[in-house]
Amino acid sequence: MWQDTKLLNATANVLFGVCALLLLLAGLWLLMNRPMFTLTVIQIEGANNGVLRHVNPQIIRSNALLKLKGNFFTANLDSVRNAFESVPWVRKASVRREWPDRLIVTLEEHSPLGTWGDDGEIFSVKGDVFTANLAEAEEETKLLEFSGPVGSEKEVLAHYLEFKDWFKKIDLIPEAVNYSKRYAWLVRLNNGVTVQLGREENSTVSPTPKADAGNSIAGSKSTRLKTIPESTGAGRKVNCTLVPECRPTPIVFTDFLIVRCFNMIENQFGSRL
Repeated sequence: MWQDTKLLNATANVLFGVCALLLLLAGLWLLMNRPMFTLTVIQIEGANNGVLRHVNPQIIRSNALLKLKGNFFTANLDSVRNAFESVPWVRKASVRREWPDRLIVTLEEHSPLGTWGDDGEIFSVKGDVFTANLAEAEEETKLLEFSGPVGSEKEVLAHYLEFKDWFKKIDLIPEAVNYSKRYAWLVRLNNGVTVQLGREENSTVSPTPKADAGNSIAGSKSTRLKTIPESTGAGRKVNCTLVPECRPTPIVFTDFLIVRCFNMIENQFGSRL
């Protein structure tokens, strides 16, 4: 081996290369950890140049800054993003570096729509459920009431928007929407009436008006519309239960059918509602 000049030269070149690489890495490590690259500025801004209404420096210091580690080069941007998204009221955060010692954090806040369930959680206009100061949300808007099974938040929001459009035609506004585990919808209106839209199983909601109530049941042959008044103290509860004769055809509720339901209610009770 020691007489093999080519082998010795190759071995020496490999060792030299390894040493050079180690020295280069050590130099880079020393450079990256110089004080000039310590993060000294974290700039917070609202998404789309908007104003942050709920997130303030005190909340950020107590919830996010303590979780930040590293400098300009070594800070993990995913960890930084997760730290800021753990701050109350923050829906989404994006982070980018700015040379040589700055992080720019863009925050999107939740916009409250109502409460969710009985645990004091807040329901946003995007269909997200989050925990924050309920009093702050109440100062921003009048909170509606929502509830439903776990994982149904987006569906509840979509149906609320449908109900809002439907009842707008008769000058009523939903103030509470409950989606039960039995696929029934309970909607409380601003006139004190509570409407139960019967069991809806694996259905899709169509906002398109139909020519007659029979067309509101996709594929079914007939429909019964029942109105059952009950005294509830604060107002009246009306069950508008759609019962298709042919199961398991899915129910498709329409604005025409809801208007018909309320016409029947008005004819029966008149101005007492």
